[in-house]
Amino acid sequence: MANNVYDVAYNLETAVKESEEFKNLQALYKEVFAEESTKRMFENFRNIQLELQQKQMSGQEISQEEVEKAQQTVALVQQNEAIAKLMEAEQRMSMMVSELNKIIMKPLEELYSNVDAQ
Repeated sequence: MANNVYDVAYNLETAVKESEEFKNLQALYKEVFAEESTKRMFENFRNIQLELQQKQMSGQEISQEEVEKAQQTVALVQQNEAIAKLMEAEQRMSMMVSELNKIIMKPLEELYSNVDAQ
C-alpha cells in the first residue's frame, strides 16, 4: 500500500473539513453562537442532553420529571429556527460519520464473519 493507514485517515479528516456538510454545520454554529440568548438556549439544551446521557450510561434511573423537562426544552429549541437548522445539520453530519465508520469497520466485520463461518 503506497499510503499508510494514518495518511489516509488524515486525508479523510481534510475531506470531512472540506465537505458541504461540515461547512454548513460550521456556519450554523457561528449563527447560533452569535446571538447570546440563542447561544444560552442551545447550551442549556446540550447540558440537559449530556446529563441524561451520562445518567443512562451509568445505569441510573431517569425520572419522569427529567424526561418532561427534556421534552419541554426540545420543544423550545425547535421553535428557534437557527437552532432547529443546526440540529438538522448535526444529524446529517452524524449520519455521514456513521456511514464512514461502517466503511472503515467493514474489513473487520468481514474478518469476524468469515471466522465464524469456518
